[in-house]
Amino acid sequence: MKSNQLRWTIYLVVLLALVLAAVVLSLSVGEISIPFKQLPHIFSQKDSMEYGVLFYIRIPRTLLGFAVGGSLSLAGAILQGIYRNPLVEPYTLGISGGASLGVTFVLVGGFQLMHILILPIAGFIGAFVTIFLVYTLSIRNRELNVNRMLLIGVMISFISSSLMMFLMSITSTENIQSIVFWMMGSLNETNQTLITIVVVLSLACLVVSYLFVMPLNALRLGEERAKHLGVNSNVIIRILFIITSLLTGAAISVAGVIGFVGLVIPHIVRLWVGSDYRIMLIASFLSGSAFLLVCDVIARTIISPNELPIGVITGIVGGIVFILILSKSKKSAKALS
Repeated sequence: MKSNQLRWTIYLVVLLALVLAAVVLSLSVGEISIPFKQLPHIFSQKDSMEYGVLFYIRIPRTLLGFAVGGSLSLAGAILQGIYRNPLVEPYTLGISGGASLGVTFVLVGGFQLMHILILPIAGFIGAFVTIFLVYTLSIRNRELNVNRMLLIGVMISFISSSLMMFLMSITSTENIQSIVFWMMGSLNETNQTLITIVVVLSLACLVVSYLFVMPLNALRLGEERAKHLGVNSNVIIRILFIITSLLTGAAISVAGVIGFVGLVIPHIVRLWVGSDYRIMLIASFLSGSAFLLVCDVIARTIISPNELPIGVITGIVGGIVFILILSKSKKSAKALS
């Protein structure tokens, strides 16, 4: 037990250092370079251009990247534990499809001019309508079937994508560009209220999820065995499903569809720290935050002064890393056999 605690402490210290380094990188690097040593000095110069860049662009962006990356990775870690499948991610249940459909409907209908918050609200509503449908259709004889939920989520995702393509086919070219850009994800949100909500919600869900670390560890053995250990699988899965839905819905509604974070990061973390959810949850959250912050820096500097959608970077980097990990695992397995 003591050896585990020491090892986990080392993991957390390393991850906190990585997150801190990613935050400093996010604040310092950009079209206007701000050396790290000058950051404390700039905080006292409220009339300078660098101060405006920091407080109105980079700090909100960094906070949003921290919260969204952590939320998606934490949601992926929980869902992979529920389904006992390392290929499950938050978007597998059709949540991203529902959110994208909600935003597409607003853009096609021209409702985005009504209020600055209408797009994130539409994305949030779309995500939760999808969640409600998946949850309702997955219940049979008052029992929640996890495998049925996964299949229904995939099908609803296909339906949402088809409806979204239908709406895109009857709208203007300008709206199509807006829809596609939103679907590729961006941390370019400046509304402080939205950013505060996402940050608080992500940290609150992380804390609440720790109330269920023992049931999650039991669910790794399967639902039937978990029941024999005294775990009420149906109730626990429903609560965890609500937590992951809140995390994913909030992240999508503000930052758009950012793929691969909820799939790749929990998988890498599991290989590194193990499958015990006492360390897995916080490690996934911190790793996802650091990963998304670094990807955001790449997205806004690689073709500077232009900016790439962050979903492009997470998809490329995440996909390559995932393939390399799988290839290395196969080579290790052959060497041991």
